[in-house]
Amino acid sequence: MRRALTLPALLATALAALAGCQEETDAGPAVNVPSGRELSLIDVITNAPGPQGAAARFRFLVPGLASEDVESSVADMQAVCDGFALERTEGMVPAPQQIIITFMGAAVPFGEAAPDVVQFFESFRVENGACVWEVF
Repeated sequence: MRRALTLPALLATALAALAGCQEETDAGPAVNVPSGRELSLIDVITNAPGPQGAAARFRFLVPGLASEDVESSVADMQAVCDGFALERTEGMVPAPQQIIITFMGAAVPFGEAAPDVVQFFESFRVENGACVWEVF
């Protein structure tokens, strides 16, 4: 026996489906990085395509991030992609062609310029179950 969904139920279902496009997430499990920094997941964005098509953006707050931290951040971002982001992209539709990791010294709304906030971005492609760094 099929039951028709009411308008409120349809709206709730649609909103739940859209929630996967831009998730506000709790910090969740700790992410161990080589530098020992503490990271806080700000959000995961999947509804804005990257240069290679579908992309999953994982944006992290990194208190005290400074422009001098660029080299240590590269290793940290690789660790975040391999040990945190990669498993969270399984089952995403469409499947991301890229995983983009962002570290920022202060929370910045996605897509907004903030020249006074230190931000680093790295892009990875998924190949054979691993994150492979790409020139961004």
